[in-house]
Amino acid sequence: MIQSIDRAARILELLGGARRLGITDLATALELPPSTVHGLVKSLQAHRLVAQEPSGNRYVLGPALLRLSSVYLDTLDVRSRSVRWMHELSKKTGFASRLGVELYGDVIVIHHDRRPDGSEQMPETGVTIPSHASALGKVLLAYSAEHEKAVLAQDLQAFSSDTITDPTVLRNQFTEVRRTKLGVEAEEALIGECSLAAPVFSESGDVVAAVAIVVPSAEWPVSAETTSSVLEAARNISRELGGGWPT
Repeated sequence: MIQSIDRAARILELLGGARRLGITDLATALELPPSTVHGLVKSLQAHRLVAQEPSGNRYVLGPALLRLSSVYLDTLDVRSRSVRWMHELSKKTGFASRLGVELYGDVIVIHHDRRPDGSEQMPETGVTIPSHASALGKVLLAYSAEHEKAVLAQDLQAFSSDTITDPTVLRNQFTEVRRTKLGVEAEEALIGECSLAAPVFSESGDVVAAVAIVVPSAEWPVSAETTSSVLEAARNISRELGGGWPT
């Protein structure tokens, strides 16, 4: 492993988790002299991978990462094969839809189809959400022992009074996810927002992603027809990938 590259990657990971950090903060986390960290940060800044706040001495992730992340997302086969089915899902249900995959213990939204009502909505592609407090995450956790071990080994953050932070309760939900092929989240990550998700299977039979609809709390729970539409979208995406649908 090349030491300077490893240190630079760790700086990017720290900024991704904390959003804004100063040289002293980074040096403490990395257990390195501030002068060493300063040199690494300035090199990353020169390549626009890191940016300095206009009024302060803290640093944030840079704009070059946005371009690189877009290239990465475009290489994901599951994303390209999901777009039309997600658009159909949003059109049928009237809700926004998300496609998510696991990333460092969280879920990254790799495609977002907006609500078809024409209302102003923030784009969510590239957004990360907590695995334990999202329907997408619960589906991915239910089908990956490695992901589950990594997430449940640490203290689980509460984002609302409804966030489940008890590992035993979550594991019971994972069992239900595998039985029904559905993950559910009601105001666990964000007040006013609920979600329903289903797994996407690859040709090898592994769950490589999850597809979900995002539902305002006032319209929760959803109808049986809407639930069927989510499952249908997940089945169709799985078939696009050459995967089957376990019974």
